Amino acid sequence: MRAWADGIEAVRGSEAVPASTDASFRRYFRLRSGAKSFIVMDAPPVQEDCLPFMRIAGYLEAMQLNAPRIIEANLDDGFLLLSDLGTRQYLDELKADPSQAHDLYGDALTALACMQRRGTAYQSLLPPYDEALLRFELSLFHDWLCGTHLGITLSDNEERAWQQCCDVLVMNALDQPQVFVHRDYHSRNLMLTEKRSPGILDFQDAVEGPFTYDLVSLLKDAYIRWPAEQVWQWALDFYNGIEAEFRERVDEDQFRRYFELMGVQRHVKVAGIFARLNHRDGKSGYIADIPLVLSYIVEMAPRYVELEFLFGLIKERVLPGMGAAT
Repeated sequence: MRAWADGIEAVRGSEAVPASTDASFRRYFRLRSGAKSFIVMDAPPVQEDCLPFMRIAGYLEAMQLNAPRIIEANLDDGFLLLSDLGTRQYLDELKADPSQAHDLYGDALTALACMQRRGTAYQSLLPPYDEALLRFELSLFHDWLCGTHLGITLSDNEERAWQQCCDVLVMNALDQPQVFVHRDYHSRNLMLTEKRSPGILDFQDAVEGPFTYDLVSLLKDAYIRWPAEQVWQWALDFYNGIEAEFRERVDEDQFRRYFELMGVQRHVKVAGIFARLNHRDGKSGYIADIPLVLSYIVEMAPRYVELEFLFGLIKERVLPGMGAAT
């Protein structure tokens, strides 16, 4: 990576300082050259493909959203030289000063509305968030959190009840209007920037999918929690900002069901991914976030009797097991 970077005039001789890591095999380094700063993404080609990142970055730039620009690329070795969106991550800013939440979420919701509106030109070029992918994601909870992490096995009747819950969540996702979906739009992937805030990161897994997915990912964040009343008000503000023709097709009650069940699907998936990161990839830090993720699911129990088995499984077996698991 250093040899490649030294071949680029803009960063020749710069010292590479670790900038961040993420849940994938990618690593990021910051290179400073005088007053200018750049990011090198190191994405080993065996595990990571840079092409989706490059393609989605181009779409976001065309939408006039603030994503890293690709300055140089070395696809053979998996290196990209990117513009630097800075160090002010939404999560850190919100934890340091929660009074910023109204402004930061306002900017993030405005950017999301822009992504969905202008993304209509590109969404058909994205992979579909189809039934197979939705069911695979739900299986991560069953296989990795319940099975591998907690040693929970389900009886035949319980397996049928689990599949019925999956059916509800999958149909809810497929029934929604389909839009450009970032797929990981939350406080760790948004940066507070001086201009065109937020800066948007980690978008390479974008798909064409349910219009509430990114909204619930943002507002029911796996790393920071806001009061349920505030979350719903932000969601409602977003809904009321959508064109009237759309709201005539999806009334407020239907929107709420879409939003809340989409949240259950995402949080079931995320809890499974966090367990997989621990057991498959040796990244144990995410295990501590699982109880927060599961708490979003449990709070939906009074509203959705069709998911009674899932709620019971989490309250009676998964959460107690998380307390005992190491």
